[in-house]
Amino acid sequence: MNDFLRTILFLPPQASTIAWQIDTLHYFVILTTMGGATFITIVGGIFLIKYRRPGKNAEPTRQDPAVKTPVWLEASVVTFLLTLFCVWWGVGFSQYMKIRIAPKNTYDIYVTAKQWMWKFSYPDGSHTITKLYVPARKPVKLIMTARDVIHSFYVPDFRLKQDVVPGRYTTLWFEVKEPGTHQILCAEYCGTGHSQMRGEVIALEPEDFARWLAGGQPNAHLAGPRPQDPSNVDAFAPDQTLSMVRVGEEAAATDGCLRCHTLDGSPHIGPTWAGLYGQKVTLKDGSTVIADDAYLTESMMDPLVKIVRGFEPVMPSYHGILRPGETAAILELIKSIRDVPIGQAPGPLHRQPYPPVGAPPAAEKGLPPPGIEVMPPVQGTIEVKP
Repeated sequence: MNDFLRTILFLPPQASTIAWQIDTLHYFVILTTMGGATFITIVGGIFLIKYRRPGKNAEPTRQDPAVKTPVWLEASVVTFLLTLFCVWWGVGFSQYMKIRIAPKNTYDIYVTAKQWMWKFSYPDGSHTITKLYVPARKPVKLIMTARDVIHSFYVPDFRLKQDVVPGRYTTLWFEVKEPGTHQILCAEYCGTGHSQMRGEVIALEPEDFARWLAGGQPNAHLAGPRPQDPSNVDAFAPDQTLSMVRVGEEAAATDGCLRCHTLDGSPHIGPTWAGLYGQKVTLKDGSTVIADDAYLTESMMDPLVKIVRGFEPVMPSYHGILRPGETAAILELIKSIRDVPIGQAPGPLHRQPYPPVGAPPAAEKGLPPPGIEVMPPVQGTIEVKP
């Protein structure tokens, strides 16, 4: 039945784990509305024939003024329609929450949209343009922003679409069921080249994806059948192996972030980044907020909107100063020290070594990274609740 309905409604393949659920709600809505429309058409046809206007010489039909629609019938119709609406709303809301709340074991990929291309950055520092490589049968979380205007990341085979907004990070997660190639479209008009802003999601077996990250060459069978080869198939392997955590460390040092924020949990001018990601942060007005990608990005771009309790509003806006790639790298840096206890220096900054790209950074030797000005700590607290 699913394949039959998908065929007659001209829907693309159901390539993600959520696609079948979204299509089921779509079938429910379509079949119900079509059934209702058919019923109204039949009843209208009967009334049209039975109660049509008589000819000029016909005896007019006398209507009984006592005939009225029963109250129970009206109540039943209203109750049915309200119940149907609530059922649709409940199913749709549950699907929305499932899409919005990503599982904990996701593989995070940063997406930067600009006129008219998609750029994808991976945690190990690899990056691709127009082609998004993901492991099959593993949750993948996209953390997306735009450099110029609003775009919309849309993969029809996944039944997923998310607006991508300049200066903000929006998230979307999915899990591809099988290896294959799926089209990416921009679903928000973004200029004269909007129709050419396309890409591909290339899902690989986990071991093939790991080999690709390590710089391996592609095999023809990795992504299954595809309509045509990509234009830049020779650029399959990553062109760099620089860790995004290291890039974030360098960006934070270069742009002055580490003059106010610490990485080891010690108090300073601004809240420490250690143990911050994913925690509840108490604000100056008494409200709390989760330190996720959206909040941290907002704190960089509009730091005076949500001020942490115990700290002064002295941070300037970094909008237009931090490039999207630097913002993403700083987020990866904050994520990498999420397990550092508050107020307890962990020793070396990173518990896992960087990829072998030369001499290890000073942070791995227990020293502050180059360019970081060490300042004496000042009083300040941040209330972090598990």
